Amino acid sequence: MADQTNNADGAYKGAATMDKISSLAKRRGFVYQSSEIYGGQSGAWDYGPLGIELKNRIAQNWWREMTQLRDDIVGIDAAILMHPRTWEASGHVENFTDPLVDCKKCKARFRADQIPPENLSARKCPDCGGELTGTRKFNLMFKTNIGAVEDSSSVLYLRPETAQGIYVNYKNVIQSNRMKVPFGIAQIGKAFRNEIVTKNFIFRTCEFEQMEMQFFVKPGTDVEWFNEWKKRRWAYYEKMGVRMENLRWHQHGPDELAHYAKDAYDIEYLFPMGWKELEGVHNRSDYDLRRHTEYSKKDLQYIDQDDGNKKYIPYIIETSAGLTRTLLMVLCDAYDEDTPPATDGGADGETRTVLRFHPALAPVTVAVLPLMKKDGLAEIAQDIRAELKQDFSADYDHAGAIGRRYRRQDEAGTPFCVTVDYDTKEAGTVTLRFRDSMEQARIHKNELAARIRQEIKDYKRKV
Repeated sequence: MADQTNNADGAYKGAATMDKISSLAKRRGFVYQSSEIYGGQSGAWDYGPLGIELKNRIAQNWWREMTQLRDDIVGIDAAILMHPRTWEASGHVENFTDPLVDCKKCKARFRADQIPPENLSARKCPDCGGELTGTRKFNLMFKTNIGAVEDSSSVLYLRPETAQGIYVNYKNVIQSNRMKVPFGIAQIGKAFRNEIVTKNFIFRTCEFEQMEMQFFVKPGTDVEWFNEWKKRRWAYYEKMGVRMENLRWHQHGPDELAHYAKDAYDIEYLFPMGWKELEGVHNRSDYDLRRHTEYSKKDLQYIDQDDGNKKYIPYIIETSAGLTRTLLMVLCDAYDEDTPPATDGGADGETRTVLRFHPALAPVTVAVLPLMKKDGLAEIAQDIRAELKQDFSADYDHAGAIGRRYRRQDEAGTPFCVTVDYDTKEAGTVTLRFRDSMEQARIHKNELAARIRQEIKDYKRKV
């Protein structure tokens, strides 16, 4: 496991910009602005046909890694609405705040910890030079009410994180599934934060999804497990085909540590706008279960039958990643531009926009393209697509020159294209084209599914 990125100067060197990513995302149906016909809703985004497929594949791969491939982790899906005492116990009512300042002149709003110190000390707006208000605390939780009467007794919160739903169910999981420490509980779900500033496309939003795993361990073994989960989470991104030179670790200093944390590291990714947090690995000590024991008056101690029935409150090692933020990372990491050869159906000097997704993540795995719409080629292509749809997400496109169709699929990140031509009618062979290299192989149509499956298994990013 590397401690730091191979990108020594820390400068972004990719082809992507946030403008290019957001433009492509809308054009190809990955992400749309929420309520766009009404001017858009700040901090909220909708995921289109390709976006929901990409999001689901990221979630499925994470879930497979965390649960299917492990015997010591199970999953749950906890409710968004929880008893309000949950958030008192967790510390969110008291501590889940950001420092807020406003400009009296231009009315811009800032997080005080994200503006230059000289502006803050001089109370000078970094945008217009106007006077800033004093710093005040701003709680990030959304309040709502339940029941017919809106008063203090009916207040609920939209959960700001998914972890608490795991903690309040930890004893249920032990009893129903006979889990023994060390073990983990995984969850993917929506969370809501009333962010002061939402920016950089879908990086920071008010409504988002988290992929979290809470691993319960015996006190005294927490440092060992913390280091183990750091290694495993780093290796996961390499498995996804991420450009590892764009990843690094950042350890939280004493001033950064959350109120619950004994130790904390972030995996940061070099986005076009700079290094930003992608996933956190936290040693939460026994803070959470101890607090819920105090507030609920329920005994949440674990009885260790393998150690003389000793009782203790487990320590928790947390891995927490944003699903929607991971999707943005995958888009940025996959984005590339190059110049295809004329043999790939392109014009001389033409620039190709391509999304080099790992094939296991690509919204469309394979596109079937008849060379011509006539002479029965379209019907053969549709039959091949119907067969491939049994195992893969398969597209069909017959509109325009073959080079144009390749470009459309490249821009959508489709790793494989199958071209049906007159040799298909005669010999049953098709052309299998590879997105990254633009190389082509001639194979029999009956071998397509097996070949594609093997290519996905063996995939290594080369560019």
